[in-house]
Amino acid sequence: MPASNASDEFDDVRKSLDSHRGCLHRRYRRYPSSWLVPTSSSQLSGHFSYQKDKNSSANSNFMVVLSVHGATRKTLLKIRGFSEVKVEKIKEAIQKCQPSASGFITAMELGHQRKRVVKISTGSKQFDSILAGGFQSMSISEVYGEFRCGKTQLSHTMSVMAQLPKDMGGAEGKVAYIDTEGTFRPERIAQIAERFGVDPDSALENIAYARALNSEHQLELLNTLSKEFVGGEYRLLIIDSIMNCFRVDYCGRGELADRQQKLNQFLMKLAHMAEEFNVCVLMVCTSKNRESLTLLGIHAYPTTQTNQVQSDPGASALFAGADGRKPVGGHILAHASTTRVLLRKGRGDERVAKIQDSPDCPEREAIYVITNGGINDPDKI
Repeated sequence: MPASNASDEFDDVRKSLDSHRGCLHRRYRRYPSSWLVPTSSSQLSGHFSYQKDKNSSANSNFMVVLSVHGATRKTLLKIRGFSEVKVEKIKEAIQKCQPSASGFITAMELGHQRKRVVKISTGSKQFDSILAGGFQSMSISEVYGEFRCGKTQLSHTMSVMAQLPKDMGGAEGKVAYIDTEGTFRPERIAQIAERFGVDPDSALENIAYARALNSEHQLELLNTLSKEFVGGEYRLLIIDSIMNCFRVDYCGRGELADRQQKLNQFLMKLAHMAEEFNVCVLMVCTSKNRESLTLLGIHAYPTTQTNQVQSDPGASALFAGADGRKPVGGHILAHASTTRVLLRKGRGDERVAKIQDSPDCPEREAIYVITNGGINDPDKI
């Protein structure tokens, strides 16, 4: 179609969504317009009736055009006031505005898009080396392991690292922290901040903290964060731990299918947010021994949440590590993560991080320690 017509369609899309969410009409400087067009009320106004759809759009949790494009027609039809005709018009308008999001692109174009990826240091140079520089944005990373391996301490350390300049291994951004176990400690953030010469009060101000009470609340917190992430100031989202609320809310074999379905929806939302807002998602999870889980008919696995493990004495080397450990969460959690790292105890105060799955890095190990200043190299004690 002519460039002028495409431009007109693009303007119609912006007007409509901006009018529904005028409050989101703010900073989009970090996102290329082709990737992130804010879906406030002005963006699809040619396809919405302004007053009638204002509240519906505001409650839909679609913050950017890419979010609307990624939603199924079934999902969009659940929004009050959205008919099949309206949904088709919206989809058609988005395809005209963003043709690259609707079909194939060249590998060269994908390479240009991935230049936006930032890497956040773990605080340990050895740990960073096996990750090729740190955990990446635009993806979900998973760490799992038994207790006292440093999963939560890694989360605290990265909460500070993400705020540092890029030449120090940071991402120059804010952090969102969803705590399901009540293990977040501001005092630890202050200690770690002092190690890197960061004002403790400033570091704490740049961390948005929320205590998740149940699995439904956990999803609601994600929807709330979507609105905050549009501004482009956040670079790290930590969930410690991802499975805790789901395992409490869905008990026994009879509810396993429902739990995994809800978990899958939650993880898909996380993956979309990571890509749409160029955020690094770090997940942590909990562990159970094999015997107690078997009684419930549950078999477990991990994510870049901090994911914990279950002990599996009967596990073969094919399906578990040499020590028989498996992460909690099932196949759904395992397939959702881009990078999976196993944390385990080493000799004395040493801890070992091992890459279990990654599209970028080979399987390898690194040794780290937990200090007052967070995760560090053994020679820094």
